[in-house]
Amino acid sequence: MYYFIVNPSANRGHGGKVWRNLEDRLKRSKIEHEVLMTQAPGDALIFANRLQEKRQDPCVIVAVGGDGTINEILNGLSFEEPVTLGYIPAGAGNDLARGLKLPRSPGRCLKKILNPHYYRWLDYGVLSYENGAPVHRRFAVSSGLGLDAAVCQSLRDGQNRKKRSPGISGRLTYLFPGLWQLLWAKPVKGYLMLDGIKKIEFNHIYFISAHIHPYEGGGFRFAPKADGGDGLLEICVVHNSSKTGLLPVIADALLGKTGRHRGVRFYSCREAKIHVDQPMPVHTDGENCYFQTDIHLRCIEKTIRMIV
Repeated sequence: MYYFIVNPSANRGHGGKVWRNLEDRLKRSKIEHEVLMTQAPGDALIFANRLQEKRQDPCVIVAVGGDGTINEILNGLSFEEPVTLGYIPAGAGNDLARGLKLPRSPGRCLKKILNPHYYRWLDYGVLSYENGAPVHRRFAVSSGLGLDAAVCQSLRDGQNRKKRSPGISGRLTYLFPGLWQLLWAKPVKGYLMLDGIKKIEFNHIYFISAHIHPYEGGGFRFAPKADGGDGLLEICVVHNSSKTGLLPVIADALLGKTGRHRGVRFYSCREAKIHVDQPMPVHTDGENCYFQTDIHLRCIEKTIRMIV
């Protein structure tokens, strides 16, 4: 049995358009399925939780939407019962799909899901912070503190004020807001603690991101060595006393290159603690986690069974 959790609002309504085309195919093929249509943030989490509670036999949950939709489903699952995930990207960023090298065509993705030949066991990350009480949020792609989270927040805040064509997606969605945020960004002091052993201090932090997969922000390759099934987080620290010194780093990430530049450092670890001396915005898979000074990140190894 296939359960489709669909976000029709993904990428300014593109998710709804994608689903209408897919549903026609499912009906023509007489594939037994059930659709759960989200109407508000948090619905995908609730749907995933309810599906696992009421189902005793293994099921396939298919996300139709963006990375935020996958994030909600991931946070709604208990992993106590067997579950297989499928993903049909219909968002603006689609970084998980890019990292897994899924087809760009929704129809081809659906064909893979209905006739699966390959499965992959994937890691996921957990972000923890204090917000009056301990908060734990899972992430499928990346979690970050600083500039990257500020870009996600600015895009979210502007969704109801500015119109954007559903055709505009990927890196273009994030590039210009990112440059604008960089113009006004102020670096902070802080440190990174890797696996509880190695402490590294920085004086001019613009952002720190922890990756399960290589891409974020619609295709910026900030963690070229990230592997979704190696049990490790790939940490990217972007820091520089000069903002202009960050432009080659951003350009390389935009072009998918792996050049070494002053102002960017990469680390691999199972867990990391981050402290900054001023509150900075935080995200998981682009979802808002408010402003924090201290966060903890860890990797949960090979728990997600994904059709690829």
